[in-house]
Amino acid sequence: MLRFGLIAVIVLGAAVAKADRIRVAVQKTGTLAWELDVIKRHGIERKLDLIIDTLELASTEAGKVALKGGSVDLILSDWLWVARERSLGDTLVFYPASTALGAVMTPAQSSIRSVLDLKDKKLAIAGGPLDKSWLLLQAFALRAGIDLRKQAVIVYGAPPLLSQKALQGETDATLTYWNFCAELENRGFSRAIAMENVIRGLGAKGPVAIVGYAFDGNWASRNTSTVERFLAAVHQAKEVLAGSETEWQRLAPKLRLSDASAVAIHRQRYSEGVLRRPLTEEEADARALYLVLADIGGTQLVGAARAQQTSDCDRDGARGRTLARHCA
Repeated sequence: MLRFGLIAVIVLGAAVAKADRIRVAVQKTGTLAWELDVIKRHGIERKLDLIIDTLELASTEAGKVALKGGSVDLILSDWLWVARERSLGDTLVFYPASTALGAVMTPAQSSIRSVLDLKDKKLAIAGGPLDKSWLLLQAFALRAGIDLRKQAVIVYGAPPLLSQKALQGETDATLTYWNFCAELENRGFSRAIAMENVIRGLGAKGPVAIVGYAFDGNWASRNTSTVERFLAAVHQAKEVLAGSETEWQRLAPKLRLSDASAVAIHRQRYSEGVLRRPLTEEEADARALYLVLADIGGTQLVGAARAQQTSDCDRDGARGRTLARHCA
């Protein structure tokens, strides 16, 4: 028995030595952190011969700095940032992660039901002036005949702060990220304007993953198998989270979800974001939305080389099929 145990330890040590390592930046309370938790708990990385090293960071901006500086191999970011960096000569690659989007949240008794109802109202925006959902909402409103920047009172802030202000009745409506929407929904708020309806109103045929995994293309070409196995691991984790009530109950304390209703809402909204349609359809809709966002956000958002970005994607179609990244 002792000899068998020693052999098992040696074999296990050899397997670990052969496992490929990938360094990932995460935010402690972000969805990627939940998925990595599931991956480790279910031994998915071990089964795929992976070692996933995580670097906890306080913000998405810190993740971008870490990726550009070589401290990590992969981060969760948005495809517009990747498109901008590519237009400036970088080799970043994007793989879609989730189509879960936020919404304009309003108190249950609010009369706001459409984008036109936001006129002269106090609208809080999570993030800042270049937040992607905010830009899409502006474009959607302009098509309906209203300029929200001029015809509504706009305030910006961090999502947790804006949620508190919403609960205290300091704002009429709040555009925020999906997980904060879920928290407000659990407190009786309504999804007055869902962002999935906004992007369809702007020409998309289905849900679009604005958020995804960003990594250097040159590094990926040298480590294709590692990238593919990591993406397979997070896909498995998403399926576990989408299909397991028990898993959400286990994660609830870490996510600070205090009751069954909150858990159910978070599970539903998360599951709605799991990618279900072909990536070619995603790419086509992403291109259409990119043009909308470029018009609203200007060079500050997408950089000066907008035409070059489209050309880069056309030239790089083969790699896009292999690594399934978005191009604008």
